[in-house]
Amino acid sequence: MNSANITNMASSKEELIRKVENVIDQIRPYLEADGGNIRFVNITDDNVVNVELLGACGSCPMSQMTLKNGVEQAVRKAIPEIKSVEAI
Repeated sequence: MNSANITNMASSKEELIRKVENVIDQIRPYLEADGGNIRFVNITDDNVVNVELLGACGSCPMSQMTLKNGVEQAVRKAIPEIKSVEAI
């Protein structure tokens, strides 16, 4: 792989990260309203977004449903190349 390909891959990953963070920023107020929060951690090479659920979301029994039916659905709708969103 030449340096131009590596640079293009890095810039497209950075763009993907910006898009994911933008979607998370749009979801955050809804989580904060219930005493929770979410933090973007990373995107894996196979386009899985890792997040950390914070505050009330970290201990809520419904957090997995919120993650899959709320956060993941919104991220995948806005950014189809994302495969899933996982809490770590």
